[in-house]
Amino acid sequence: MATDESTPLLENSQAKTETPLPKTQLGLTLFVLFSEPMSSLYIFPFINQLIRELGVTGGDDRKIGYYAGVIESLFFATQALTVLCWSRLSDHVGRKPVVLVGLAGLSVSNLCFGLSREFWALVASRCIAGALNGNVSVMKSIIGDITDTTNMARAFALIPIVFSVGASIGPLFGGGLAKPHDRWPQLFSGSFWVQYPYFLSSAVSASFTALSFFIIALFLKESLPSKRRGKELQLERGSIGGQVDTPGDEDTSPIPIRTLCKTYSVMLPIANYGLLGLVDNGFFALVPLFYATPVEVGGLGLTPFAIGVIMMAFSVGNGFFQVSFTARAIERFGERRVFCSAVLAFFPIIATFPTMSWIVEVQKEVGLAIWVLISVQLLLWAVVDMAYAVIFVFVTRASPNKHSLGTMNGLSQTTTSIARAMGPATFTSMFAFSKESNLLGGNLVYVVLLILSCLLVSLSRRLPELSRDKR
Repeated sequence: MATDESTPLLENSQAKTETPLPKTQLGLTLFVLFSEPMSSLYIFPFINQLIRELGVTGGDDRKIGYYAGVIESLFFATQALTVLCWSRLSDHVGRKPVVLVGLAGLSVSNLCFGLSREFWALVASRCIAGALNGNVSVMKSIIGDITDTTNMARAFALIPIVFSVGASIGPLFGGGLAKPHDRWPQLFSGSFWVQYPYFLSSAVSASFTALSFFIIALFLKESLPSKRRGKELQLERGSIGGQVDTPGDEDTSPIPIRTLCKTYSVMLPIANYGLLGLVDNGFFALVPLFYATPVEVGGLGLTPFAIGVIMMAFSVGNGFFQVSFTARAIERFGERRVFCSAVLAFFPIIATFPTMSWIVEVQKEVGLAIWVLISVQLLLWAVVDMAYAVIFVFVTRASPNKHSLGTMNGLSQTTTSIARAMGPATFTSMFAFSKESNLLGGNLVYVVLLILSCLLVSLSRRLPELSRDKR
C-alpha cells in the first residue's frame, strides 16, 4: 500500500454502532502490561539508597543523582535499541511468541538485579531487562488488532489505569520489602538477607512476571490477522456484523519502515509521544530523587518507605482519576482537545519543585504546606496521564493497515524509549549538577523542563482533529 504525507489516519467512511470490547483477551493483554511498570519502577524507592550503600559516589551524596539516573535509564536505553526489532518481528511471526520472550527476560533480569552487589552487575541486569522486553509496543498492537475505530479509544483509555496500578504496586513492594532483615528479623535473619537487602523486592517482581508468562502461554490467543485461521476471523466478523474491518485490512503485508518514516501523518503522533515521554519520565525520575535528597541540599529528605507510600497513593488515586474522567473527556471534547489540555498541566507541576525547596529552606521541616504541594503536584500529574490514552489512539489510527501495527508501535515505542532513556539520566544528572554548582539557584533543571514543555505544547497543536463519527 503506497503512502505519502497526505495519507489519512485509519478511519471508516461510515458511522458505526460501537463494537463491544473483547473483554477476555483485552483483560489478558492489560494484565501483561502490569509487568513493565512493575519491573521498571520497583527500584525507584530504594535506588538512591542502594547507590549510596555501594559507595560509588565516594561519600558525596550530591553525586547520587548521576549514578541513579544511569541505572534508571538503562532499561529504556536498551529497550530503545531492540523494541523495533521485536515489534517488527511480531508483524511476521505473531504477537504471542514475542510477548513470552519478553516476560521470560524480565523475570530472569529482575532476579539478577536483586543478587547484584556491584555497580556493573546492576548495569548488566537492567540492560538485559530492557533488551529482551518489547512487550509494551506489542501489547498495544494486540489492542489495535482486537479493536476497531468504534471502541479503540475506550480500550486505550484503560492503559494509563493499568500502568497506574502497576506503578503503585511496584514502588510499594519495592520500598516496603527493602531490607527485610531490619523490619522482620524473625523471618529474615540469615546472612543472605544482610548481604542482599533488596533481593526480596526483586524476587516479588520476578515472580509476578513468571506468573504472567504462564497465564499468557495458556490463555492468550494470537491476534495477528495473518496468523489466525480464516474461519476464526469469519466468525468474529459475523458476530459483530462485519464491523471490525478498517480500510487497508485487505493489505496483508507490513508497510516498509522507510515509507512509514516519510509519512507526515505517521510521524506526527510519534513525535508527540516521544516528547511527552521525555518530559513525563524526566519528571518521574526527579520526584523520588527530589523527595529523597537531604533538606540541606535542596530536597525533602524523605525515607524510601515514605516515598514508596506516596507513589503508591498517587498511583491508586491516578487509577481512579483515569477511570472517572479520561474516557468521558475523550467522548465529550475529542482526542485532540484532551491531549492539548493535558500537556498544559506540566507548567504548574514544574513550578512546585522550587516552591517546595524554598518553603523547606524557610521552615526547616516538611510541614503541612509541603504535603499540600505534594498533593497538588500529583493531582496535576494525573491530568497529564490523560494524554497517554489519547496519543495511543493517534498512533494506532495512523497505521496504514493492521498488518503494520507492530511496526507502528515499534517506531513509537523506540522514540519514547529513547526519550525515557535520556530523561532519567539527563534530568537527575542535571538536578545534581544544578545543586552542586548552584546554577540559577539550583533550579537549572526546572528551566530546561519548562522549555521542553513549551515545545510539546506547540507540537500538540499540530495533531489533526478526529471526526466524531470516526473515533
